[in-house]
Amino acid sequence: MSAEANAGKALTVELEGTAYSRIPIRTRVVMPGDDLDAFVREYAGGAVQPGDILFVTEKIVAITQGRSFPIDSIQPRKLAFFLSKYVTRTPYGIGLGMPETMEMALRECGTPRILVAAAVSAVTKAFGRKGDFYRVAGDKARAIDGPTSGTIPPYNKAVVLGPERPREVAQRVKSLLGGVPEVAVVDINDLGGNILGSTLDKAGEKRLVAILKDNPLGQGHESTPLGIVRDA
Repeated sequence: MSAEANAGKALTVELEGTAYSRIPIRTRVVMPGDDLDAFVREYAGGAVQPGDILFVTEKIVAITQGRSFPIDSIQPRKLAFFLSKYVTRTPYGIGLGMPETMEMALRECGTPRILVAAAVSAVTKAFGRKGDFYRVAGDKARAIDGPTSGTIPPYNKAVVLGPERPREVAQRVKSLLGGVPEVAVVDINDLGGNILGSTLDKAGEKRLVAILKDNPLGQGHESTPLGIVRDA
């Protein structure tokens, strides 16, 4: 079940006096057409225990929902080329900083919303404020993944959208595993994290984000799209 942590990250963390284990689950590469339920049952079914939280990366949920698109299948419009030039790229992900990912944001969120987000961001950046583009554009824009050098093939040449109905997915997976673990669909990277849907309450979601905020499992060649949080 276990695998190595993301480089330089510990697999145990202490939060408010309680120690938690972050247990990676190494899997094969998820492909379009895979059944998420069968995949989770195969790799996590024998690993979870009462009291655990199983977290599932949003990317594999989206891939199994058919929301992964090869770059060469996306034809960006002129507006996508223009807007992508003004997106700040980071070492942790290209975000909407390429025409293909921006094009998918325009399709997912609607052109008016992306234009408003870009306008607000342009104004607030002048005053030293960051992050307003995604605050206005919303979770659908934030969840779009573009290719990076560390991405496992074939997704190093693909754009993956955020998952649909992540809360329903979490509830279904919990039921699938006999109701033993709580389940969360997460978007975690080296810049932070979000819970897209879960069976936890708001306090539990906030605690889980804090436990995973340093991205202990990584998001590239570690090949660990599932993980367990357990009291150490």
